[in-house]
Amino acid sequence: MEKYDYLIVGSGLFGSVFAYKAMQAGKSCLVIDKRKHIGGNLFCEEIEGINVHTYGPHIFHTSDREVWNFVNHFVHFNRYINTPLAKYKGELYNLPFNMNTFHQLWGVKTPEEAKKKLAEQRGIYADITPRNLEEQALKLVGKDIYEFLIKGYTQKQWGYDPKDLPSFIIRRLPVRFTFDNNYFNDTFQGIPVGGYNSLIHRMLKGITVLLNTDFFSERKELTKKAGTIVYTGMLDAYFDYCYGSLEYRSLRFETEVLDTDNFQGNAVVNYTDADVPFTRIIEHKHFEFGNQPKTVITREYPQAWDANKEAYYPVNNEENDAIAEKYRNLALQEKNVIFGGRLADYKYYDMDKVIRLALDSAEQHLGQK
Repeated sequence: MEKYDYLIVGSGLFGSVFAYKAMQAGKSCLVIDKRKHIGGNLFCEEIEGINVHTYGPHIFHTSDREVWNFVNHFVHFNRYINTPLAKYKGELYNLPFNMNTFHQLWGVKTPEEAKKKLAEQRGIYADITPRNLEEQALKLVGKDIYEFLIKGYTQKQWGYDPKDLPSFIIRRLPVRFTFDNNYFNDTFQGIPVGGYNSLIHRMLKGITVLLNTDFFSERKELTKKAGTIVYTGMLDAYFDYCYGSLEYRSLRFETEVLDTDNFQGNAVVNYTDADVPFTRIIEHKHFEFGNQPKTVITREYPQAWDANKEAYYPVNNEENDAIAEKYRNLALQEKNVIFGGRLADYKYYDMDKVIRLALDSAEQHLGQK
């Protein structure tokens, strides 16, 4: 039986970055993935010459120059800037909440007018201590923005009434008094030229990868193949759900090819009405400024997670976080196992944060910066 230094469970960002750094350090790695492709949720499928983000849109953004330099070592990034729109009752509004949004809602034209209107909208909620997400939103942006752009979307995304969700989920809603539609404040932003597959393929070049391989189905044999395991899967699954199952939200995607060159004029349009079953429509060609004769759109439907679905978002309420902490304490006691990434940490991370965690983990365990 061939022996590796590291068995890496999952070929998403954390696993791929760690594998690359391990290879640089002269270590041997076996990367396994239960899916039929590498890259985890970053995987793109080419349809009509368009890189379709199979598992939902991924826009890379960071202010961490080391992380930015790291990914640019493998691929070049285009100049894509995320400027999503929200559609409510047939009307379009700019996101994040900025002077364009305030003008669309109330006709205000100056920051002073917008601030005055927001103060009116907050009203009695301005000085409260929020007990839930609804009260937090009303305290931050008032009634109109909450009703038009937050309430319905949140109900669909999390499957809960906003009154039953913790306030911290939207503790830092971005509010700008400038006409700036750039959703992110980070220094660097873009999409890899040619899609994300190139990034992962280049990180894993020369490394042994086994696809369609489920760690739990072959756990006993696989763990014999390496001295150390790098585990990026679900935290509760690793410990056989001994403290119970953690809660996740999943997604369902409906992808359609349309015989038009431009469907909505923007990569991302959120649908914030509660009675529209999907949360957003993605038009993939706009991530790379495509001029193909056809277009591909995806409608994204949040749904409850079960064992037959992919886990996308941890539901970080008090109950789940208490269970997750028990699992994290067990993880600390595991010898020769490194836990990392969104599922293994039971935390939602942006892509740059996952890369930072993987680089830091590699430095700790391999001495590789």
